[in-house]
Amino acid sequence: MKSLAELQAIREKAKADLNLRKENPNAARIYVGMATCGIAAGARPVLNAFTEEIAKRGLTDSVTVTQTGCIGICQYEPVVEVEIPGEEKVTYVKMTPDMAKKVVNDHIVNKNVVTEFTIGAFTD
Repeated sequence: MKSLAELQAIREKAKADLNLRKENPNAARIYVGMATCGIAAGARPVLNAFTEEIAKRGLTDSVTVTQTGCIGICQYEPVVEVEIPGEEKVTYVKMTPDMAKKVVNDHIVNKNVVTEFTIGAFTD
């Protein structure tokens, strides 16, 4: 940065980006656990797969992919939580990049939870 005006412009752009997120209360949210346990288990390729698939399908206005810290169930990493307004949160476990693509297709696009990937399928 070379000037205070440049810093102000960066600040205004960041505020505008935050406001865009707030204006869409109907956006689905995908949280990928990226604590050290998640990263060690392969969460980074899962995060990348979600991001790429959402972009490829043109869903960036209606779906937000976010990193989060430890979700607390390390033995099931990589863990992904999907929140769609008006629906129950779904926790997917032991995720892979291929599973992420299926979750986008089946759950996000077609509104069908992929039950075989959920925590319930592993703890029953």
